[in-house]
Amino acid sequence: MPRTEVILDPRRDCQQIAWRIGSIDFPWDTTRSLELALFRAFASPRIGGLLHTTGEFETRPQKRYDDTDLIVSEIVENGYDSDRGRRAIARLNAIHGRFKIRNEDFLYVLSTFVFEPIRWNARFGWRRMTETERLGWFWFWRNVGERMHIQALPPDYATFERFSRDYETEHFCFTDANQRVALATREMFAGWFPRLLRPLVRRSIHGLLDQPLLTAFGLPPAPRWLSWTAERALRARAWALRLLPGRKHPRLRTRIPRADYPQGYRIESLGPPPFDS
Repeated sequence: MPRTEVILDPRRDCQQIAWRIGSIDFPWDTTRSLELALFRAFASPRIGGLLHTTGEFETRPQKRYDDTDLIVSEIVENGYDSDRGRRAIARLNAIHGRFKIRNEDFLYVLSTFVFEPIRWNARFGWRRMTETERLGWFWFWRNVGERMHIQALPPDYATFERFSRDYETEHFCFTDANQRVALATREMFAGWFPRLLRPLVRRSIHGLLDQPLLTAFGLPPAPRWLSWTAERALRARAWALRLLPGRKHPRLRTRIPRADYPQGYRIESLGPPPFDS
């Protein structure tokens, strides 16, 4: 008998869709795009200012990156209705509960988790996400937003995208705090490479940031030849992946060894320490 293809519903099956996007079809792309989402959050003076005040992204950027990566990955890999997913969201809520954060800032950061992976996919994906995948990714993060008690969540994809663009137009601007947090994060990424390559990596990161981000951080654009080369390299990667067999086993970021957690980690221990520690 011919195999029947399962038709997924974006809203009902969004956890399954998000798992496949993040773990099977686009794991590397999802990670890179969410790294860009970090920079978008830093460009808002209220968000960048808060992160600068905590000092976490400047004094311990790798641990803050790992903790954020692990919390997000727990939710994507296990689903927000799983035990581990619920614990990860509870941990996220406990961390955020220490600070006075405006609802629209929560909404904006959530929007970057929705739209940056979709935009990256449109530029550099080995195939384009389907409409079902894009909507499923939206519903997944919208449902996470509900569990984070974020108010006034937009009812549909288009409304959320408009909100995100309007927020950037209204709030993105240069501050010293934005710049300090962005530079600390850029240096962390550059530190993953041999010392000789780090200047090139720094400028390549600039090449992936759009002009509103560069302005908000006070950074110069990358040379045109470098931006061109980086884009062509990413598109060549996508072309090569199209020729390879599809991945059959998930690539799980929660299984990656972390220097700060040589014996593994507890979800409840992720994030910055209590203020009184």
